[in-house]
Amino acid sequence: MNKVNKTRIPFIYTSTLYLAGLLLFLEWLYPVDQVTDTTFIGVFIIYAFFCFFITLLQVKWWLSILLKGFGIFFILNGLYSVNSFWSVLWFQEIYTELIYNIQVLFARQWFDLSNMFRTLMFLFIIWLMSYLVYYWFVQVKRVLIFSVLTFIYITLLDTFTVYNADWAIFRTFVIAFLALGLANVLKEIQNENIQTYRLNTRPLWILPLVAVVLFSSMVGYAAPKLEPQWADPVPYFEGVINGNGSGGAGLIQKVGYGENDSRLGGSFVQDYTPVFNAYMQEDNYFRIESKDYYTGKGWVNSEQIDHLEQVDWDIQFETFTDRVETEERSMTLEFDEKAYISKLLYPYGIKNVIAPDGEVQLKLREDNGEILTVVDDQNIILSNYMITYDKPSYPIELMRQSAQPTDEKLMEQYTRIPATLPSRVGDLAREITDSYDNQYDKVRAIERYFSANGFEYQIEDVAVPSEDQDYVDQFLFETKVGYCDNFSTSMVVMLRTLDIPARWVKGFSSGVKVEDNVNSEGQDLYEITNANAHSWVEVYFEGVGWVPFEPTQGFNVPNSYSVDTSTDDAIEVPDVETPTPPEQDLQTPEEVEDAFSPSGAEEGNPFFEFKLVHFIILVVILVIGILLTYWKRNQIRSYLIERRLIKRKDAESYQDAFHFVLKLLKNKGFKKEPDQTLREFAVRIDNWYGSDEMGKLTANYEKLIYQHNITHTVDDEISNLWKNLIKRILG
Repeated sequence: MNKVNKTRIPFIYTSTLYLAGLLLFLEWLYPVDQVTDTTFIGVFIIYAFFCFFITLLQVKWWLSILLKGFGIFFILNGLYSVNSFWSVLWFQEIYTELIYNIQVLFARQWFDLSNMFRTLMFLFIIWLMSYLVYYWFVQVKRVLIFSVLTFIYITLLDTFTVYNADWAIFRTFVIAFLALGLANVLKEIQNENIQTYRLNTRPLWILPLVAVVLFSSMVGYAAPKLEPQWADPVPYFEGVINGNGSGGAGLIQKVGYGENDSRLGGSFVQDYTPVFNAYMQEDNYFRIESKDYYTGKGWVNSEQIDHLEQVDWDIQFETFTDRVETEERSMTLEFDEKAYISKLLYPYGIKNVIAPDGEVQLKLREDNGEILTVVDDQNIILSNYMITYDKPSYPIELMRQSAQPTDEKLMEQYTRIPATLPSRVGDLAREITDSYDNQYDKVRAIERYFSANGFEYQIEDVAVPSEDQDYVDQFLFETKVGYCDNFSTSMVVMLRTLDIPARWVKGFSSGVKVEDNVNSEGQDLYEITNANAHSWVEVYFEGVGWVPFEPTQGFNVPNSYSVDTSTDDAIEVPDVETPTPPEQDLQTPEEVEDAFSPSGAEEGNPFFEFKLVHFIILVVILVIGILLTYWKRNQIRSYLIERRLIKRKDAESYQDAFHFVLKLLKNKGFKKEPDQTLREFAVRIDNWYGSDEMGKLTANYEKLIYQHNITHTVDDEISNLWKNLIKRILG
């Protein structure tokens, strides 16, 4: 009994199915730069396209290894090395990296793996995925497993990280269902042994599949949707993980500016993604907003107040009175393209803003200092702007003489504490300040309290209070570990128990100075990243205004003070210079960056940019060349066979030429059945094309085979018949 071969699926359909697999795999790569410290994600996406394209062509295994391996080492060279790709030093560098990281692997010191080696592993995973997806989608046509895994992956990221997967879910739905439909149709074609030349000539069968999937997707996207029926799972998991909230670590977050502060606590990981660069003459804290109502779990605004447009961009928001000495300054902020803050960041004493887009409106909320950047009632993100401001020098003696404010509304708003606040918080505040007789010294005493007494700055294993716990009470008396939110909130609440008006402020600290004297104004360049997102305290002094204070360990608010030297200052108040983060924050981005954030690939590095451009050009040229070669592969091979046939005119050349015809016909869907003779097959072909060329070529081939005529010569007539038939097939 003859074995029936399965129908060979045309390349256009297998490549379409494989392309769907590639697009689903890219959904795994797109979120990486948002949920990790990965940079240059585009390089990994380009390499994914490269690997999938090589696999699709099904080139020889040794050629595939050479091409994909070359791509990996070319990328590593561009990201991490200053040496030429063909340099001996580069190969020595690779050898040293491999030896070192192999030793680290055997020692199981996973965190000591170098960035280059981690990137190598990630690229190697992409390489392997190109084979795995080909096996799933093209060979066995089992699309469902990978599609479901992709759905689970992006929905989990959407739930528990900053990644917004709305469009990713829509794209995955469309791609997955198209791939499922196509895969099932192709499996039926193979199982039923349907002649595939009908697919090539009548591809309209795929249109209903596309129409149904697209229609379903659009209806699902546009249709009204119910509000969530289940509670948000994140707080539930936090509660499960934290137990009773005493000492447990909450879900890990990425550090950065966010608007929802209603539930503070939990661990976070540092994120050194750049937010903006500041050109200024000295350190500054960048204020965004303050919040006045402490709930016991976090901060909210007690009132909803309209934002007022600022005429001519002159900012009418004053945090201090005219009794405070000032010096006029200016600064320029330039934001990274990935920064999404549609609010103004500004120093204390802001007066005026100048931005390149004159259509932008600045709208101020007067009670908390929030300034929105708006165009046509839509919040927008400014790429850069310049600020003029009066840098304050706060008078210490005047603050010591400050009496309790007479503004009853201010006192009510900024000394309010929840009724559920444990009394021991107020008892501790009074114990700390009992020996001082003025507001300023009491404030400084509480500020200094956190620098000792067992408190530690820590970003890991930070507790989240349970439902019956107070955030401040837990920090002061149980955990004593946390970061800026813990320290600043605790100071504000303790001051309020003493009837000292205080509020919680958030924004960014000064960042890191990266270059001195970058322009004619003598300004220095500072880089501010997500890791510099910060919260601190403002205290109100009658006759002076709101003054910033910094209780967080290792941080110093960059205030200037005017001191009356004729009095004995019982409390040392140093002029603060560069804010120094705590020991945990002293790590540089290079020390903590992810495997895909190469230390040798900083933006602005001309050498790297040169290499990256050349790599992209090389990949594009290589891909175009391979595409053209593959597209015209049959024409190229037929030309070479024709030249050989005309030149040699021997039996071997004719056999190769005839077998090439059979291969082309098979690719077109004309497959010779096992029980079919060559002459019967030739009649079928001649009937299809309306000629007699295949019959004559077959007769000549049989004559050659059965007569074993080694000296058989191919005349010009046979060559022309072969050439004409090839043109019909490729036509």
